[in-house]
Amino acid sequence: MDEKNYIQILEDSLESKIDLLRRLQVLCQEQAEILKDPNASPEAFEENIEEKGKLIDRLSALDQGVDAFFAKVKDQLENNRDQYRDSIAHMQEMIREITQRSSNLQVLEKQNSELARAKFSQIRTQTKEIRQSRKVVNSYYQNMMKMNTVDPQFMDRKK
Repeated sequence: MDEKNYIQILEDSLESKIDLLRRLQVLCQEQAEILKDPNASPEAFEENIEEKGKLIDRLSALDQGVDAFFAKVKDQLENNRDQYRDSIAHMQEMIREITQRSSNLQVLEKQNSELARAKFSQIRTQTKEIRQSRKVVNSYYQNMMKMNTVDPQFMDRKK
């Protein structure tokens, strides 16, 4: 394979990375909506997390591929800057977009982390309240059941 093909593959890989980052941003926004929705199901949250995990795995594999291709064409790009000026400029622009999207993703992930902590804290509080209510109800029923029974009593028959 010649260097032009490697450069084209490198550009395609960068475009794929941008696409994966876009999809991750959409999933992060969906995750925020799920965390904000009090009626959202845990399954929806879990599906979102699984989908994000798959995309992150693909992104990691793509990063390794980009690094490998860049290592192969680095010398060619540096030695022939004039010949590959357009490709270099295009790749630099894509790298800027990747950096910006990565930064935005970090911010979204931090916000989602805080939302998740708040949501799980709220769920723990609700669970605790339900347990306490259940104890009160059980205690009430036990007390009510005891009212219908008469405790054994001694009767003194001496006069």
